[in-house]
Amino acid sequence: MKNLLLLLVFATLSSAFPADQRTEDEENLQLTQAYLNQFYSLEIEGSHLAQSRNRSLLDGKIREMQAFFGLTVTGKLDSNTLEIMKTPRCGVPDVGQYGYTLPGWKKYNLTYRIVNYTPDMARPDVDEAIQKGLEVWSKVTPLTFTKISKGIADIMIAFRTRVHGRCPRYFDGPLGVLGHAFPPGLGLGGDTHFDEDENWTKDGVGFSLFLVAAHEFGHSLGLSHSSDQTALMFPNYVSLDPSKYPLSQDDINGIQSIYGPPKVPAKPKGPTLPHACDPDLTFDAITTFRREVMFFKGRHIWRIYYDITDIEFELISSFWPSLPADIHAAYENPIDKILVFKDDNFWVIRGYAVLPDYPKSIYTLGFPRRVKKIDAAVCDRSIRKTYFFVGIWCWRYDEVTQTMDKGYPRRVVKYFPGIGLQVDAAFQHKGFFYFFRRSKQFEYDPKAKTVTRIMKTNTWLQCKEPLNSSSDFTISEGKVYSGVEMFHYKNLNFLIFSIVHMMNKIYSYQ
Repeated sequence: MKNLLLLLVFATLSSAFPADQRTEDEENLQLTQAYLNQFYSLEIEGSHLAQSRNRSLLDGKIREMQAFFGLTVTGKLDSNTLEIMKTPRCGVPDVGQYGYTLPGWKKYNLTYRIVNYTPDMARPDVDEAIQKGLEVWSKVTPLTFTKISKGIADIMIAFRTRVHGRCPRYFDGPLGVLGHAFPPGLGLGGDTHFDEDENWTKDGVGFSLFLVAAHEFGHSLGLSHSSDQTALMFPNYVSLDPSKYPLSQDDINGIQSIYGPPKVPAKPKGPTLPHACDPDLTFDAITTFRREVMFFKGRHIWRIYYDITDIEFELISSFWPSLPADIHAAYENPIDKILVFKDDNFWVIRGYAVLPDYPKSIYTLGFPRRVKKIDAAVCDRSIRKTYFFVGIWCWRYDEVTQTMDKGYPRRVVKYFPGIGLQVDAAFQHKGFFYFFRRSKQFEYDPKAKTVTRIMKTNTWLQCKEPLNSSSDFTISEGKVYSGVEMFHYKNLNFLIFSIVHMMNKIYSYQ
């Protein structure tokens, strides 16, 4: 009897787990069908005889979606594909009538009206976010935008929930579709709706109304979604610094193909000299080179040495005249060479000479054609692997076999937790990675996979005047006396020694 009971319990338990798995699989399948139906024009037939055809259609649409987002194209529901499907995004389809650049407005002077306001933000902040979202496009086109307070505007802006009015699209509650817009035309043409169930913000926790509005206004002006992960018109929400200009070259090319460039181009500003103590300092690229670290900014470069207190500040062209300014990434490989990247080209430097036959295309390294530029790169010399950062993704390159590792790209936030979505520059020092994003740097322990400190970007540079002290970016109160920080202590000791020595000499003369 006991054996019979044990068999029954075992049978019950063994059948429960597959049931749970079946439930999860069914939920994922329903999510996939809804996602592909909304954004990729999936049309599933109801007949049982059409099941094999439906399976084929589904696999084909999954491949189409994977190709668009730069995933490995398998036609199967892997974890990366499901993760993308669950990411907050724009409600405009990625295919169909939006699969190409649509005809734009037949006039350059457009009006807009904010029909209602979200309670999440103060009205002036909403006005500012909408105005700046439109200015993103007016800066690169002849378009002008005028706000009106009543009547029908070209672009009617409203905050709505779920099914709303006569709009053919709907919202799905928090953390799903953030907004949608309609292409130029009569009726709903140009109109833009935001999901009131989201938490809208100016610059805090939640979704940036400015960024989402700027994206949706791209649709209002005739743009489709872009597969370029650095573009504003990429369909998934990516948090960016609201103070930075959000358009990529892909966005600019697209909008100017409809409306052309500005009629009166802005006067080009002369190159500004970067300041080491600027509290908002950012770097274009960083690399080690033997016993020094090089920080690239515009046309200039800072060079610091591990065992010398001096910091050099020079023009890039004074060392490598053939290199361009405003480079995007750089790193030192395990065989004493520096690779420098800009757009889809790279150069190789040995010592202080750029090797002949360069630049070469980044596609010779194994990148797919959808990658237009590298944001940052860092080589882990302990395993002879190099990480390349492109938008929200990272690739890994084997320096020994000179091939890309399989299983990549991976999401930056998953592979390097704690450093954010994107990376501006990176380098390795004494076993730690230093990731730079905007005006912060993250000291990262690759073995523990954790951020150990957060600092200002310019803590490696010797600043004679204090930095802005209003922001505290240090995790630990403990001091780590290494690198540049040691320079300050050496200088202090030298100063004290000099004062004492001079006082002794003065005393001896008396």
